Amino acid sequence: MASLTSKLNEQQLSRLYTLLGEVELNLLYKASVHGYAGQAFHQRCDRQGPTVVVAYSYSGYVFGGYTSKDYAQTGQYIDDEKAFLFSLQDPTPVWFRVMTAHGARARLDDASGPRFGDDMWFCYNNCAQVYCNPGNAYMFNTATMYGNNQQLIECEVYKVTEASVPGKSVEKKPWRNILWTAERRAELMESVKTYKPLISTVKQLRILMIGPVGAGKSSFFNSINSIFCGHVTSKAMSGSLDSSITKQYRTYTIRAGNEGVALPFILCDTMGLEEASEAGLSIDDISSAINGHIPDRYKFNPAAPYEAEDEVKPPRSLTLQDKVHCVVYVLDTCKVTLMPSKVEEKLTAIRKRANLLGIPQIVLLTKVDEACPLVEEDLQNIYLSSYIKTKVREASARVGVSMSSVIPVKNYSHELELELECDILLLTAIQQMLRFADNYFDDMSPGGDNVV
Repeated sequence: MASLTSKLNEQQLSRLYTLLGEVELNLLYKASVHGYAGQAFHQRCDRQGPTVVVAYSYSGYVFGGYTSKDYAQTGQYIDDEKAFLFSLQDPTPVWFRVMTAHGARARLDDASGPRFGDDMWFCYNNCAQVYCNPGNAYMFNTATMYGNNQQLIECEVYKVTEASVPGKSVEKKPWRNILWTAERRAELMESVKTYKPLISTVKQLRILMIGPVGAGKSSFFNSINSIFCGHVTSKAMSGSLDSSITKQYRTYTIRAGNEGVALPFILCDTMGLEEASEAGLSIDDISSAINGHIPDRYKFNPAAPYEAEDEVKPPRSLTLQDKVHCVVYVLDTCKVTLMPSKVEEKLTAIRKRANLLGIPQIVLLTKVDEACPLVEEDLQNIYLSSYIKTKVREASARVGVSMSSVIPVKNYSHELELELECDILLLTAIQQMLRFADNYFDDMSPGGDNVV
């Protein structure tokens, strides 16, 4: 009998970890060794807890599906909101939630080989092939999934378990260098205070914050404001409700001290992104905000996007000063893996529009302490945490930006006093936003002072 070794190469395994997070994989079943029969699959894989199927097609595609529920041959439909299908093709892995006409049915738990939803089978009819009939159940086509080649050269199933000590995996050396000193905090604060945009007509950068409900957009503003006020503040409304607390478009200027000079950037807070198509922030409203049309305190209406034209008063003349110079996606580290597909689709649409306009984009990963016990113990462990590194990689893949554009931070939430480590992470994030905006100005063509 052939040796039971994984067919996944290092790159494919890395992409799979991007989707699954910090887990351990134990190879249970290999079709070329145990046979393509459903009986052989169930003998090895029943009652093993969460599993991931990885199939290899003759066209070179590596794809599969994850379920958090046991295989047990109960003959019942299994609901599993965490189940998803994926393809590990370049440049980044893609994934699709398993949804059927009956909701989150992951599969029929019968005696056949691995199955997802109503109409996708691996080892179909006990043969080395896959069968899929997407219909309205899946948000993909078979060409995207496995290259329209149903023949398999291998099918593997892995048991998925959390790392032996969840969130405690430590890198041998920090995967990013950072100084945790009071001197470094002072340097960052001074750098932000004295920053001047490369284009003289722009006095304050505009940074547009976008993200799902409860991710921490308003809390990020409150946290930056706290640093420069010298104490914890709560100027912007924030919370963790299912629907967005922020209903208005707010543009916040931060001052150095209660009566200090305005800092050279404006944080623009938006309504939260929601899964429903007619709820939360509208994609059209984001385009209007990027182009500088939406005024401060405009009340968002998900059912009716903002219209710049005004029959009574003509629209004001807009300049580069009014335009957004950096887009920041704010994501909850704990929820990156479970991001609803509709929210991810909205983020993709926003990214494409920002790309067309040449606007630089950054991802902020918030609530890192809640996501990783190692970081909760000591925030200075953030760049020693393998788990946080995994989440940075996953956010990079899902949003479509480079890993260097993903910055983990901790907002002030329950604290009563400022903390050195919190401040340094937050100030580093602001510094990167200013640098990215400078790249945008540097790339602008002559005469780029007008808004497109």
